[in-house]
Amino acid sequence: MQKKILSMYDEKNLIHIFTILECCEKAWIYTKDFNNPIEFIWANEQKELNAVISLFIAIGEESKKIDKKLKDAVAFELSWSDIAGLRDKISHDYRGVDGDILWVVIYKDLKKLKTALINMVSLINPSKELLKEFLNTPYYKHIGYLI
Repeated sequence: MQKKILSMYDEKNLIHIFTILECCEKAWIYTKDFNNPIEFIWANEQKELNAVISLFIAIGEESKKIDKKLKDAVAFELSWSDIAGLRDKISHDYRGVDGDILWVVIYKDLKKLKTALINMVSLINPSKELLKEFLNTPYYKHIGYLI
């Protein structure tokens, strides 16, 4: 029987991390058929744009719930306060959403966020059983790569 290495980071952070990772994957799925922000913004009565905006609200909200000591333990080129701030900007000024900025965030910044979050999962070091319990649900079907 293999012993689980104890982690100094609380496993309760996993649900927030997994939710953000799933949102990242869905943002890429929802935008993959578009070549530029103009196509993305105006296609299909803005269905994909509205879906991605909802994902960004979730990303920002969930990022606020991750323990600060865990955030500080992972190298991250972006600012956690900017992630939360984007959520606040979108939520309170929907018409002010700049499609070009959103596009850059999707295709540049989310990759950096994904890397940081995967590093957090490594620091938490959850058991394979716990990972499977989380990831074998429909909520996290796009992040099975963590198992």
